[in-house]
Amino acid sequence: MLLATLVPAAAFAVETYPMRPVRMIIPAAAGGVTDILGRVVAQKLAESLGQQVIVDNRPGASGMIGSQIVAKATPDGHTLLMVFPSHPVNPSLYPDDIPYDTLKAFAPITMVSGVAPVLLVNSQSPARSVQDLINLARAKPGQLNAAAAGSGSMGSLAAELLRSLTGISFTKVVYKGAPQALSALIAGEIDFYFIGSASTAAAQVKAGRVRAVGVGGKERAAALPDVPPIGDTIPGFEARGWNGILAPAATPKTIIERLHRELVKIIHSSDFGQILAREGATPVGNTPAEFEAVIRADVAKWAKIIRESGIKAQ
Repeated sequence: MLLATLVPAAAFAVETYPMRPVRMIIPAAAGGVTDILGRVVAQKLAESLGQQVIVDNRPGASGMIGSQIVAKATPDGHTLLMVFPSHPVNPSLYPDDIPYDTLKAFAPITMVSGVAPVLLVNSQSPARSVQDLINLARAKPGQLNAAAAGSGSMGSLAAELLRSLTGISFTKVVYKGAPQALSALIAGEIDFYFIGSASTAAAQVKAGRVRAVGVGGKERAAALPDVPPIGDTIPGFEARGWNGILAPAATPKTIIERLHRELVKIIHSSDFGQILAREGATPVGNTPAEFEAVIRADVAKWAKIIRESGIKAQ
């Protein structure tokens, strides 16, 4: 009798979803790309669901503070998580501190956007292509300096992937943030830098301050259409970051499907596409299964790079 009572109740909950305001946790500070995109998604999702979607910024610990809240939330679709590129990196960078299982604690819904780092060199560098940079590094083993905006940033990992796939050696200099790393490159203090924002890179290239020799994704960036993928020169090279929406594990499939339908409409809307373009990102909107596969692949990929390079959280 109890089972017979619970099943209709669960079905009713799914059919009437959402029954109250939805809370979207953004595990990053206000004002950044993840926050900007998350707020736009929340506003549009509220319109499509007919229920308020409240943004709750919970920054700190490389996104783990906010992610833990969602991992422990009731799996009924009323608590969502907008993750950013550190999500698949954290298990390897903070193995003793991460308070949840990245692969088991969440139900992927869809990837919102993708962004690939851009490989930049100083405007006076003799390197005019990825192959030129590799040749230069081989001619001067250990003498080139690479900038990184944080030890576990996507740019830092991309540099280590470059090292792993080519066997070149260089010295990595870690800066407080992207502005400091870019300034060092422009000043000629370092030789190359994987910057996370294609739009920022394009502006500096246009100003003649730096030269872009490759992009980390499989396709060219809209902001830099003349710059080829690094993978064209180095087979297997792909470094990209992404934002995506997750729910707590065990969220009913019907709710996941409803959210997926609504989110994909938002992601592929023209006005959202314009916002992504300004941030140097591209829309994705893949299926929950595809998004889960990306997360699993990235967790394994970056675990290998972090293990080989000996990167430690700072």
